[in-house]
Amino acid sequence: MSSEALNAEGGFAPASQGSEAKLESDGPAQTARRPGAITLARHGEPDISRKVSLHAAEYAAWWARYELTGLLPGQRAPAGLCAAALNADLILCSTRLRSIESARAIAGEREVESDMRFIEAPLPPPHWPRWFKLSPRHWGVVSRIWWWFFNHHDGQERRKAAQLRADEAADYLIALATTGGDVVLIAHGFFNFMIGLSLKRRGWSLAQNQGHKYWSSRRFVLPGD
Repeated sequence: MSSEALNAEGGFAPASQGSEAKLESDGPAQTARRPGAITLARHGEPDISRKVSLHAAEYAAWWARYELTGLLPGQRAPAGLCAAALNADLILCSTRLRSIESARAIAGEREVESDMRFIEAPLPPPHWPRWFKLSPRHWGVVSRIWWWFFNHHDGQERRKAAQLRADEAADYLIALATTGGDVVLIAHGFFNFMIGLSLKRRGWSLAQNQGHKYWSSRRFVLPGD
């Protein structure tokens, strides 16, 4: 899956001069180095109100707007996350605007690699009656349960496909970290959780856990022999 580099001015450039070139050019001498850490961070708060009561179809439309929305103005990324980005060899994000703007907030003048493989897993709500209304927060919980446990995809990405994408994302992050540098991905809450499960299955351990709130992060390391 292709990826692009997001420069400090917000434009995109081919990623061939970044991580992929680095993996090819470092050569066999790097294989003896310990892998760096992988930090999975959630984006900042989007600029969309959750203080509404919606039926299922209205929530589906709300989620579609959410997917296009950038960050609520006036936020500052946590100092710890900024420090992790400063010390990282590579900073990545998804192609969603809220992820891109969050990455820009922690990257400063550095390039950020934007890749669609890191987008959030879908949240199609179950087809419940129009008189049944919930807040977006509660619809998110219900929709995730229906998608995860009952494979309610509504024509969107199925759980199995998302799990394969999470495995691919984990393998890609491990390949980057294996060059010996830390990697920071600032993407989306539930898909980050899925990547974390894939990392654990590959022997990586959770060294730091801030939960899943906005701007929170989880740091994974490969234990020593």
